[in-house]
Amino acid sequence: MFFDKVRIFVNAGNGGDGAATFRREAHVPLGGPDGGDGGRGGSIYLVVDPGETSLRDYRQTHHFKGQPGGRGSDQKKHGKAGDDRTLKVPPGTGVFDDATGELIGDLVATDQTLMVARGGRGGLGNVHFATSTHQAPKHAQMGEPGEERWVRLELRLIADIGLVGLPNAGKSTLLAALTAARPKIADYPFTTLEPNLGVLDLGGEAPAGEAPAGEAPAGEAPAGEAPAGEAPAGEAPAGEAPAAEDTRRPTIADVPGLIEGASSGAGLGHAFLRHVERTRVLVHIVDGADRDPNWSFNVIRDELAAHDPALLEKPMLVVLNKMDRPEAAEAWPAFRDARMAEGLNVIAISAEARTGLVEIRAKLASLLPSAAEELEAPQDPAAVVIHRIEALGDSFRVTREDGMLVVRGKRIERIAAQTNFEVEESAERFQHDLIKLGVDQELRRQGVTSGETVRIGSIELEWEPESWDDR
Repeated sequence: MFFDKVRIFVNAGNGGDGAATFRREAHVPLGGPDGGDGGRGGSIYLVVDPGETSLRDYRQTHHFKGQPGGRGSDQKKHGKAGDDRTLKVPPGTGVFDDATGELIGDLVATDQTLMVARGGRGGLGNVHFATSTHQAPKHAQMGEPGEERWVRLELRLIADIGLVGLPNAGKSTLLAALTAARPKIADYPFTTLEPNLGVLDLGGEAPAGEAPAGEAPAGEAPAGEAPAGEAPAGEAPAGEAPAAEDTRRPTIADVPGLIEGASSGAGLGHAFLRHVERTRVLVHIVDGADRDPNWSFNVIRDELAAHDPALLEKPMLVVLNKMDRPEAAEAWPAFRDARMAEGLNVIAISAEARTGLVEIRAKLASLLPSAAEELEAPQDPAAVVIHRIEALGDSFRVTREDGMLVVRGKRIERIAAQTNFEVEESAERFQHDLIKLGVDQELRRQGVTSGETVRIGSIELEWEPESWDDR
């Protein structure tokens, strides 16, 4: 099974706690605070590895946790930072927040990296809280929790050439004929259940079985009588280097067969429509021996347009396959004339008999970007990593949910998470923060009562207003 869509849970490492320690040295009777800071927690990153071709590594393992930071210690020693964790993904992986559907990043370039969960900050040691009036603070911050969330990974294969067509049109056979790929091939629909990739060497020798340069396969124009507007066989088109000098090696993706209604979810191929979005050139293969090749052609065109109209604006080569069969040879003239009237590139081949492959290679060479235009460079404008500035304002909101008051706000939630409520001085500082930020006043306005549970982030507290009234 081809894994091109998965959900994973990422939980970055918590920051280490700050230390609340004091100098204890001989001849230093009034040693002050010397607690060090905690180390930051390890973050979780996704990185593009061109050796990966699917999301298969995540089919069973869905949870990934970062390493926590180390605790601070005396003598102002900082805790060790937690190691970051890196997860490999194939080129073409879109990353979405699973809860909101928001795009986090679109990873296409080799070694491109995206942070999906930030490690928590280390807590400050008590050395930071000493003042002229409070020289021996026992308060130190706890480490900040690391970010955690579910993210959805969606793979859209990056290939220079995408082969599309109805089931059993001959896409896998053509891929095998043009490249060293060896996909499963059989004479029945839906043989291909997952995309196959191959590399076409435009400057190499023609594979065994192809018609040699200068000799046209059966049913094609003889050597020296090139179709109108095309260079004679054996001569490179004006402005292009001869094929033998072409150093480009484009990738070809054989996309599983689509059927009518695929864009609406019908058939096996609907899940793979997005894999043609990043291709530079589409090769539309039509079974020439089919009962009605024109109908077959229009079915795929309609499905591509329904999925994304921009797909029909890509350079496209229409290939009538199976010319070794009498039905295809009979259908070819009318099919060719109809496609040419639509302004499309169209040729006839037999992938099985390996005829017409020289011409299809030449056509693809002319449709692809030149070496000077950097064939290898990603061409998808959506290939981005989205950077967002973390807002840490004082804003908050209070709602009543499940019988308790819930306080939400970036700053107050962080303060609560970094407070050690077992230390009286730390709990008092937290109470003053509630007052300073206006949370105390809002809770009272909403009718909080003594003993009622108040949740702030993941922390649940019992409201005790009596000890606050002397403020």
